[in-house]
Amino acid sequence: MAYTLGTGPDSGPTVSPQHCITRVELSVCCGNLLDRDVTSKSDPFCVLFNEVDSSWVEIGRTETAVNNLNPVFGVKFKVDYHFEEVQKLKFALFDEDKCSSQLYEHDFLGEYICTLGVIVSNKKLHRPLTLANSKPAGKGTITITALELSDNRIITLTLCGRKLDKKDFFGKSDPYLEFHKQGDDGKWINWIVPLISLCNGDVDRSIKVLCYDYDNDGGHDFIGEFQTTVNKMSEAQNSLEIEFECINPKKQKKKKSYRNSGIIILKSCKVERDYTFLDYILGGCQIMFTVGIDFTASNGNPREASSLHFINPLGSNEYLSAILAVGQIIQDYDTDKMFPALGFGAQLPPDWKVSHEFAINFDPTNPFCQGVEGIAQAYSVCLPHIRFYGPTNFSPIITHVARFATQALQQETAAQYFTLLIITDGVISDMDETRHAIVQAAKLPMSIIIIGVGNADFAAMEFLDGDSSVLRSYTGEEAVRDIVQFVPFRDFRNAPKETLAKSVLAELPQQVTQYFKQRNLSPSNTASE
Repeated sequence: MAYTLGTGPDSGPTVSPQHCITRVELSVCCGNLLDRDVTSKSDPFCVLFNEVDSSWVEIGRTETAVNNLNPVFGVKFKVDYHFEEVQKLKFALFDEDKCSSQLYEHDFLGEYICTLGVIVSNKKLHRPLTLANSKPAGKGTITITALELSDNRIITLTLCGRKLDKKDFFGKSDPYLEFHKQGDDGKWINWIVPLISLCNGDVDRSIKVLCYDYDNDGGHDFIGEFQTTVNKMSEAQNSLEIEFECINPKKQKKKKSYRNSGIIILKSCKVERDYTFLDYILGGCQIMFTVGIDFTASNGNPREASSLHFINPLGSNEYLSAILAVGQIIQDYDTDKMFPALGFGAQLPPDWKVSHEFAINFDPTNPFCQGVEGIAQAYSVCLPHIRFYGPTNFSPIITHVARFATQALQQETAAQYFTLLIITDGVISDMDETRHAIVQAAKLPMSIIIIGVGNADFAAMEFLDGDSSVLRSYTGEEAVRDIVQFVPFRDFRNAPKETLAKSVLAELPQQVTQYFKQRNLSPSNTASE
């Protein structure tokens, strides 16, 4: 038996879906800070701000390091990490001059602004400090280290029973166990799988185990109970079994000769780290981002205002909005920020042949763009030089990215995960080939995000998003996991720009961890526990 164990039909562990919201601790140290004091060295302290509605809001402050230009601050900052959000942070250093909480009373030593995504993707970030005018703050530097605070250990128990009291009149008992942990108020709380829930992560906290005989009518008969700790149960390793007497307190009081109501045998106990998305990112995993853009004729002439590719006086359209919304999140998880940008469904100069897999910068040997802004620039430059045509074929671009994901697969490390963003206005022409390409890609470190622009019927896109049913290839092969997330842009036209990114990226952290766990791959540089 394992976890909450029993022979009843409803027995078994309840595992909640993993959401990428976790607590992160940020440690700060600095070097070569400006010396603002005349008779001694600066007395620096660090203030952390986050950006809320274009304004900086203070989160917290460190202690003051007296007479120290190279402080290692003991006070840590704790922030909630949300993968699907741009969390902009500012670390500002001040020289304490007066006993005042007002920052303008202290001398400014420099600052560093970045996103939380950049910090966790680097694990240990070392950067120069700048002044308010963006000039260097002397030789001052800041080093920021991230650590996930969540206890992600899980416990697996293998147990069996011996000579348990018989409760059924005509047959054998159907025993099952209930695990409870002792709360801070002395009461017993129901058990669930993670170690943090079983014992608050405290391996010496008392756990009560109850044994019942399962009855279909819900009137389960109590057999007995015992108490233990995770520390005690952890002794059951390497073929060493531990036995617990199952005691029924009522029987024990009534009969002096009573010994027990059977034995529960713990055959093994294993406590493991249940790696999270942030574990893999802190371990060095890079999110490799590629964009695929639909240039088929159904989008309309980009020179006309009715076209989905028409760039309005504000310099935007739905394609650019989608690229920026998703790209500004993902770009923080790739250190070189060089992203391939591909197009499909257009005729290309000079021979005007149709291509479903071309570099929008027209350099097939180097289709990379510098950052999301580079993608947007290449897209704008590309528009006047191609002819929109068709059909709408997805499979060539999916296969293109899958080739690189296959190379990463051969490394047998959790070092790279590929994300393909496809932006399209209509119905897929090569549905059979696309389904097959997705089923094959599901075996690789790869996810696909599809954003539908315009007002077309996107029923086929919903079909590819395997939330409601398992996607199958035309060969009958099933996808081993769901890797497609589809959203129509029209649902977010009047919503804040952050809402689109939250929706399309919500499933990506779970897809990353699911893939690496299926292949039994630990983070490349596992953080010390």
